[in-house]
Amino acid sequence: MAVDMHFHWGPKGFADVLRQRTSKPMIRRGDDGAEYFDSFFSSNKLPPDFDSAEARLAEMDENGVQHAVLSISPVTGIEAMGLQDSLPLARAFNDAASVVCQEHPGRFSAFAILPIGNMSVAVTEFERVMDLPGFVGAVLPGDGFLSQKRAERFAPLMEVANRRSAIFLVHYGKLPDDPEAPKPDVTDNNRNRFGTLDMQSRLSSNMVTFCMTDFLKPYPNVTVMSHNLGGNIPFEIDRMDHRTLCDTPGAVLPSALVRNAPILVDCNSLSGRAIELAVEVYGADKIVFGSDGTKFGMNWTNNAIAEARISDADKRLILEGNAKRLLGRVNQHLAAAAAE
Repeated sequence: MAVDMHFHWGPKGFADVLRQRTSKPMIRRGDDGAEYFDSFFSSNKLPPDFDSAEARLAEMDENGVQHAVLSISPVTGIEAMGLQDSLPLARAFNDAASVVCQEHPGRFSAFAILPIGNMSVAVTEFERVMDLPGFVGAVLPGDGFLSQKRAERFAPLMEVANRRSAIFLVHYGKLPDDPEAPKPDVTDNNRNRFGTLDMQSRLSSNMVTFCMTDFLKPYPNVTVMSHNLGGNIPFEIDRMDHRTLCDTPGAVLPSALVRNAPILVDCNSLSGRAIELAVEVYGADKIVFGSDGTKFGMNWTNNAIAEARISDADKRLILEGNAKRLLGRVNQHLAAAAAE
């Protein structure tokens, strides 16, 4: 059985709030009678039972997923909205996710949405959320970590997470009011250039920040997780080593920095071949199961892990061992704090 650390889903309480909105992000009824989720990223037709916990559990059971950590992807743009929108939406998701975690103990945990446009408010909401049943951390938008300088703005949240031994899923997503954000040309091949090339490139930059700077050193109790195998790092690390050997002989090689960094990656949306390379670069103890929270994604990841030419022991670590160890550490800390 797998533990899914990258599982996007909006439970009914949150979906009902989106149904009441008249601007993005919102859920609207189309002319065909179906519901559509309009975000700042795309418009997607929703299945009739998309907000049903029972339907999600049935999909998880069908695909051998024992436990899932619920989240909303930052590509929907909620974190980057003004406080008048981002805070009510964040609270709506956070409260609804906690209810689902309580109703289905042992099956769900959750990552919070935080209104990061106002860091003081985000810290207050994070403190509140970490006292709610089910929460193990939060999702943060990857554009905040494209460099160490950009990452420093998140120091107040990192301090809270360090105190609470929390997890951050750093997911591809934008910052509010960010004129320096990369602007890819997507006038052709939009899905490939934007949804893959740009995404993987930005995740790679996040990994450089986490693995090759001192940003995480003050926060030894924080677990940071990237998705999609941390971008292109497994494929480009040899090039980084080569350039280091040429340009700065004697410096610690990037491959060693990545191998020793306190960070996890999930294997969502990649193949068995990619997982093999990631195990070589990161180590199997740094990789967890991820699916985006879809039936298709769960099946894809299961097949990719099965096809990877790695040991059965490594497969078990990726499927469940690493995630169970991580969630157990957070929950142990939460239980100890509650007992004080």
